[in-house]
Amino acid sequence: MKKSFLLLLFLCLVACKEEKPKEFANYSIDQFYKNINIFGGSFSPDESKLLVSSNESGIYNVYEIDIENGDKNPITSSDTESNYAQSYFPNDERVLYTFDKGGNENYGLYISENGSSKTLIPGDSVRNGFFGWSRDQKSLFYNSNKRNRQFFDVYELSLSEMDQGAEASVMLYQNDEGLDAGEISPNKQYMALTKASTSADGKMYLLDRSTGDVSDISIHEGDAQYSPQYFSLDNKFLYYTTDENSDFTYLARRNLESGQVEKIFEANWDVWYAYESWNEKYRVIGINEDAKTRVRIFDLSTDKQVALPIFEGGSITSVNISKGEKMARLTVSTSASPSNLYVYNFETGDLKKLTDTLNPEINGEDLVEGQVVRYKSFDGLEIPAIYYQPKNASADNKVPGLVWVHGGPGGQSRLSYFALIQYLVNQGYAILAVNNRGSTGYGKEFNHMDDRNHGDKDLKDCVAGKDFFESTGIIDMDKVGIIGGSYGGYMVMAAMAFEPDAFNLGVNIFGVTNWIRTLRSIPPYWESYKKALYDELGDPYSKDSVRLREISPLFHTKNVTRPLMVLQGANDVRVLQVESDEIVEGVKANGVPVEYVIFDDEGHGFRKKENEIEGYGKIKLFLDEYLKGESAKEVIDNEKI
Repeated sequence: MKKSFLLLLFLCLVACKEEKPKEFANYSIDQFYKNINIFGGSFSPDESKLLVSSNESGIYNVYEIDIENGDKNPITSSDTESNYAQSYFPNDERVLYTFDKGGNENYGLYISENGSSKTLIPGDSVRNGFFGWSRDQKSLFYNSNKRNRQFFDVYELSLSEMDQGAEASVMLYQNDEGLDAGEISPNKQYMALTKASTSADGKMYLLDRSTGDVSDISIHEGDAQYSPQYFSLDNKFLYYTTDENSDFTYLARRNLESGQVEKIFEANWDVWYAYESWNEKYRVIGINEDAKTRVRIFDLSTDKQVALPIFEGGSITSVNISKGEKMARLTVSTSASPSNLYVYNFETGDLKKLTDTLNPEINGEDLVEGQVVRYKSFDGLEIPAIYYQPKNASADNKVPGLVWVHGGPGGQSRLSYFALIQYLVNQGYAILAVNNRGSTGYGKEFNHMDDRNHGDKDLKDCVAGKDFFESTGIIDMDKVGIIGGSYGGYMVMAAMAFEPDAFNLGVNIFGVTNWIRTLRSIPPYWESYKKALYDELGDPYSKDSVRLREISPLFHTKNVTRPLMVLQGANDVRVLQVESDEIVEGVKANGVPVEYVIFDDEGHGFRKKENEIEGYGKIKLFLDEYLKGESAKEVIDNEKI
């Protein structure tokens, strides 16, 4: 009797310790896209408001947020084109913003004043970009390819002559060499310029506008890249990031008079960006630390790091310090929640949350934080990735898996929020966002491991993601698909064509399918980067075209035997609609199930919530039918016959 009681007690204790899948709610695609994406956050001249871009209306518009009470006031109210905030004017509350038409990437600059808008720099058939305000705050800088569609010149427009529009602009730099303008010194004498020689190597030049001389200030051995960040207020130093003689990017500065270079800050990760506050009280540095942004702020008067608020489960991804240097706008990001904006007071330590972007219908506890993992590829190389595991997944309840591939080439999956990922994980799909060789953020050696090798080793890294899935013990290995956009969409099609048995289906979101055509039809304003792009992928006008044809899935559609879904924007200037049209036609000829979703008012990336809801909602239905459901079993059974 006593032994039976002890056995019963032991079994009870064991059962109590067993982890059961956590209870959670499932949410619709509509609920996920009621979340708000918000970004930006420059201070108004009196530092009482923040200027932001938000898609709460269903499309991006410009808003200002009252810092005192959190009230949000719309500045623009477009229901057709996404409007993006650029800046308040330096000494009044006029607002500069930009938009293109249907995702065609031809941006104009516009002014909102007292509830009305007017065109400052038109964007019809040309591309313009806000380049900042002069230090004396009497003029605006912008770049434009209106003179030559291939190259961007830099212009200055005086605020006193702004009523005359673009006609009153003065050209500061005429770009005839295919260089990229970086930073302008406070006294407007110097301009930092860069040029990509290859995808791994580049040059940095200093233009002295007083003499017209352009000097190479990046003479180096081996491969190195350079990115100007800012000039010092006394116009004596140029600060820039570089990976010269290093695997990772660091912050350096150059004495413009002596030419002496010194390393200012480095980490065991890439320094992403750096800038200093208005009067150089603070230096802000952003570090790409294992797919997560780590921000450090230094008080330059004491040379000590400033203690910032800690956000559990999240990280500060960007900072904007007010002109008075007393407050900072903090953008806080997490992989399980849209970014939120806070204002932090350096002097008092007060922290105020200004936004709550998660749909109140969704319980944040039901969403899944991504976990950084690593696994071995086919050749033993360690591949970093971010893993999202559904809350209902267990050894007794195995779930389907999706290998997710980022854009690029040279992109990175990061610990940031993407509603589609959270939606699919919430619906019971495990996701492994792979940072295959060739991804940024892990040093330049790793970044260039896929040069002239796309569709081969980078693809094998993605296929090896299945080994990680199997190691978890909770993935149904008969139900694994691959999904990705842009370059990631190419990887989807490469997997379907060159590794046809690796995945049960593919979801290609505006992916390249014909590299020869894509590389020959890049937008004209990519001219300065074309040589580097050809260096990495191959020159489509040379014998490289033979290899480019071999790695282009369009010419191998006969190999595709598994269900395919394709999504495309009709106005995409990077991956033309014809890429998707032809791959769909080719795969359909095999008698393979294909679903094609195209949006007439989108470009390279979907911006309108109604389109995201429709397109991404259809992805889930496609997966349910061909990965989870009976249709998936029928496809596999038919292959065995």
